[in-house]
Amino acid sequence: MPEALLSQWQQKWEHFEGAADSEDVRWLAEQCDQSPQFQQELQRIWACSDFVANSCITQPQLLKSLINSDALNQPLSQQQFADQLQSDMAAVSSDDELLAVLRRFRQRQMVRIVWRDLIRKASMTETTADMSALAEVILQAALGFLYKGACEKWGVPYDAEGNQQFMVVLGMGKLGAHELNVSSDIDLIFSYPEAGKTLNPQSGGKTLSNQEFFIRLGQKLIKALDARTADGFVFRVDMRLRPYGQSGALVLNFDAMEEYYQTQGRDWERYAMIKARVVAGDSEAGERLMSLLRPFTYRKYIDFSAIEALREMKALINREVQRTGMDSNIKRGAGGIREVEFIAQAFQIIRGGRDRRFQQPGLLNILQLLDELELLMPGEAGQLAEAYTFLRNVEHAVQGWQDKQTQSLPDDAAGQQRLAFLMGAGSWEAFTDILNKHRQVIRAAFDHVIAAPQSGGENEAHESECYQQAVGLWQQLQLFVNRVESSTHADDQSPLLAVLASLDYDLPEEALERLTAFVQGKAVIAMPASTRSRLDALMPRLINECGNVPNSAEALTRILPLIEAVIRRSAYLLLLVENPRALQSLVVLSAASVWIAGELALHPALLDELLDRRSLYSLPAKEDLEDELRQQMLRVPEDDLEAQMDTLRYFRRSHALRVAACEIEGTLPLMKVSDYLTWMAEAILKMVYELSWAQLVARYGRPVGVEGGEAEFLIVGYGKLGGIELGHGSDLDMVFIYDAQPNSQTKGERSVDVATFFTRLGQRIIHFLTAQTPAGSLYEADMRLRPSGNSGMLVSTVAAFEKYQQDGAWMWEHQALVRARPIAGSPQITQKFEEVRCRVLQQSRDTELLREEVRAMREKMRAHLGSKPARDDEPATFHLKQDRGGIVDIEFLVQYQVLLNAHSHPELTVYTDNVRILEAVAELKLMPLDDVKLLKQAYIFYRSLGHRLNLQGQDNMAELGQLEGYPEQVAAIWHRVMEVDAAG
Repeated sequence: MPEALLSQWQQKWEHFEGAADSEDVRWLAEQCDQSPQFQQELQRIWACSDFVANSCITQPQLLKSLINSDALNQPLSQQQFADQLQSDMAAVSSDDELLAVLRRFRQRQMVRIVWRDLIRKASMTETTADMSALAEVILQAALGFLYKGACEKWGVPYDAEGNQQFMVVLGMGKLGAHELNVSSDIDLIFSYPEAGKTLNPQSGGKTLSNQEFFIRLGQKLIKALDARTADGFVFRVDMRLRPYGQSGALVLNFDAMEEYYQTQGRDWERYAMIKARVVAGDSEAGERLMSLLRPFTYRKYIDFSAIEALREMKALINREVQRTGMDSNIKRGAGGIREVEFIAQAFQIIRGGRDRRFQQPGLLNILQLLDELELLMPGEAGQLAEAYTFLRNVEHAVQGWQDKQTQSLPDDAAGQQRLAFLMGAGSWEAFTDILNKHRQVIRAAFDHVIAAPQSGGENEAHESECYQQAVGLWQQLQLFVNRVESSTHADDQSPLLAVLASLDYDLPEEALERLTAFVQGKAVIAMPASTRSRLDALMPRLINECGNVPNSAEALTRILPLIEAVIRRSAYLLLLVENPRALQSLVVLSAASVWIAGELALHPALLDELLDRRSLYSLPAKEDLEDELRQQMLRVPEDDLEAQMDTLRYFRRSHALRVAACEIEGTLPLMKVSDYLTWMAEAILKMVYELSWAQLVARYGRPVGVEGGEAEFLIVGYGKLGGIELGHGSDLDMVFIYDAQPNSQTKGERSVDVATFFTRLGQRIIHFLTAQTPAGSLYEADMRLRPSGNSGMLVSTVAAFEKYQQDGAWMWEHQALVRARPIAGSPQITQKFEEVRCRVLQQSRDTELLREEVRAMREKMRAHLGSKPARDDEPATFHLKQDRGGIVDIEFLVQYQVLLNAHSHPELTVYTDNVRILEAVAELKLMPLDDVKLLKQAYIFYRSLGHRLNLQGQDNMAELGQLEGYPEQVAAIWHRVMEVDAAG
């Protein structure tokens, strides 16, 4: 230890010798003689903390108690804090006695906490957790004691329905986050559930309203903690975070709290509410309050308004720091603690509504999450955590000196030497070098997250020039529209058109017409001033960016409906302003696909997916996809059906957008597109089945299986779902099958027969898929392929399904069975279905009868669903699916081969997709290899073209001249197989 600090220690020892009894001095000297390590700790603490030294000198028994109980070497749990305080309060019978006990308890624990922190027997997080637990335990004990006394004096508070009312205390700031420092205020908000009045006050006392009661109780609680007595104080209490601040009522009920935050809550109050948690009082009611306030804190969409507001808040703090000369303040200065908190809070506000993992107050946990999700630069989160920990240790060192709330570095030589020593640096210069490196890390990360966006681009000078032109265009356009509205003659548009032409717009007139209509639209005219500033920031960027794609006017036309749709939720405007790459992706994808533009306009939350190009243009494996959905659903409360539906719908649409983006980018071939869209549907169906099953079992109990176990259920996919060939917007063809003990009842209080149980299970699954919520529906569900079609039961037993397939099914239903595949259900019933499917498909069939029925069904479909002949003045068009030589002809040829040959070649029933069945047909030489090759090529060509048409919002119609002769060639194969052979 430096000489100056040794001198400090010696002065403290001499002071102790003069103030304490000789027996206490002798006892402490013996402790030092017996343990050189303890002596070093004592010297370090007394030299570096006046607070601890003076507490020990004036109260030797306190130090003796801590040493004898080994409290200086052991961590304490919150329960141990509570037990010790409860023991101390056992004899308390008055408010004055309460104040004395709380202060003595606080002093003992503070000596212990500061001691352990400054000699590094406790980590920074353990110190802050100890301080938070200390405050929480004291709050709970004090409130409990004071509430009882208040009820005796003023009566017990009840609501209108006769329910007793209790206070709820919210801990804010560092207390709420379990991050309280060693000499911190505690920020609190008081509330109570319902209005009402007190009953049964003491004789002569008057009845109070619940608000009056809890205001008086709150005042007594503040006094118990904050008032300075001969024993000191417990915690300084700050109530300024409550609604309306210092001018507001000390306590409000839940309805008033909700009303305030929903109508008047400001941005900074959202950030404050991130760290809010119930720390004392009625915990159950407190959780209800937190649920009411959560929508204020976290939006359902990714909310970039946080960035703008934090930027403004930080600018105010910077001006205050400069004005007051607080550059040495490690909390509020540049690269200080507050900037790390802002970084974490920004991501919490931005993403917390969508991802509940961000709805936790602990800063270090948030930094770890940012690292896991790669939302910061590689390694940046770890550097921030290290810098934050260092600064918090510095904060504890400067506060632990005299138990004062300060974050300023010492400006005297003794204080600087003391701090450098505590932080393990050889000198003040060495300490400041380390400190400045950490602050530089924080400042760089803060600038990266919070700094104003730059337009960027490969040619920055050109980008800047074009951007400035777009800014001028947007300003001139608004002036032009205003002039047109106020006069009878429109001014010349040529200057505006010239700017659009210089920005490389392919159709300047069309773009200007659409922009003019946009500016004149009701949504723009009615927007508030705050939103208009955000729109003014976005539109030049959008206009400029659209000029970079070939179909610039069309791209702009496709995107403007999205901008109109989100004007009232202007956080999305900020998202695009704050993220130039997201705006660029929006323009590129919308230019390439009207379907994508339409999806984004209908569901603006999907803009979130444009933020990270790495995830936008990469897709997880099937197992990872299912795991991702499961992880997302785990973060949704089990009883929140609306949240479950919204999560499923967002999952589906976000991944469909990523598939389309990869398809447009050319990184995902057709077969992989279909695979991925089918995997996505499978993952969703499995989750929907699990959720529906759990809900039905909770309501009716478990159904009994055939052998006494649990009954089984299976979702069977048909058509494109079964054939692993889903496209964008495909519906789901399904059949529901179950296996249960006949005529049995479910085992529950509200038991029903098993047929009813599984019918309701099927209905619940369909409801999950098709219900229209604000997020839309999941899929259209088509159940017409079930036994007996629309007139049949929604669910069938395995036995009934097989009987129908064997005795009552039409040939086209056997054709459909070729593409049937288990999707979700137990392995046992899956195997039973597979066995039934194989038995049905592997029957020996009469060739002529099979051919005739397949051909007749195909002709019937073509007559009803095929395209009509084109007029003479129109190009010949072709329906990719239904016209002669199209997709359905190929599918029917494949199904015909399976039904004709599976009895002798069972391997034909292994696969359900057309391409692999065709490969099996070729391997078995059931058709000429050239024909099979042609059918496979045509099938992939048709489907690829169909996908591209879908992405352009078009139906399955194409000009015949674009189809490379495939319709004629497929029709010729159909003719040879299905007609010539029959005639011969």
